Amino acid sequence: MVSQDSTDFPNQVIAIIPAAGSGTRMGLSRAKQFVDLCGKPVLAVTLNHFQECDLVDKTVVVIPHGDVDYCLREIVDRYGLTKVFKVIAGGERRQDSVRRGVEAVANCCRWVLIHDGVRPLVTSGLLARVIKAARRFRAVITGLPIKETVKEIDSQGRVLRSIDRRRLWLIQTPQIFRWEDINLAHQQALIHGWEEAPDDAFLIEKMEIPVKIIEGEEQNIKVTTPQDLELARFIISRQSP
Repeated sequence: MVSQDSTDFPNQVIAIIPAAGSGTRMGLSRAKQFVDLCGKPVLAVTLNHFQECDLVDKTVVVIPHGDVDYCLREIVDRYGLTKVFKVIAGGERRQDSVRRGVEAVANCCRWVLIHDGVRPLVTSGLLARVIKAARRFRAVITGLPIKETVKEIDSQGRVLRSIDRRRLWLIQTPQIFRWEDINLAHQQALIHGWEEAPDDAFLIEKMEIPVKIIEGEEQNIKVTTPQDLELARFIISRQSP
């Protein structure tokens, strides 16, 4: 169990945006975070929400090794994303990329807010709600209650049982944690071999730190397939005046 005592870090919120994936499911030659979404790269659309949220102080972007200069030039500088103060190369897995982002902000902040670079429809309002909730609950994640019937099956596709969905949620980002908690969790993951974490809260749970979930937003989709990209374009087109 981790102590409730916290270190005396500056009371800042730094967002870490992991966007180091290759996007193979998109079937495109360009990584999905750089694909056009209504006139801007997906990543630029995502980062703009953090630029506009007053409760986020700075942003770190974690991208593929060969794209650091491109991201600085064609996204950060081109779109005036002044809150981005570091663009760093990611690791082999998302978990590795997030760890590098956490390590890059050591002694810089109290709170680390982690959000997928390919969730471009997050709103400033949701970011604000998550940050405010963290002041009460220490570790906060977002998600949606499951609406469909859920069944467990065996390896042959036969139903084993129906599962009560009332306590099941589909998890999203943003997720927010104290820097010392998420940093220690990632270091312990290296020591104990906690690999393939499905999300960042998984490591916090392994540390026996309580995690609070608040309701996210239906439109906060993750763009991983061509169909997701078309849906994101449709949602943005409906929002335009």
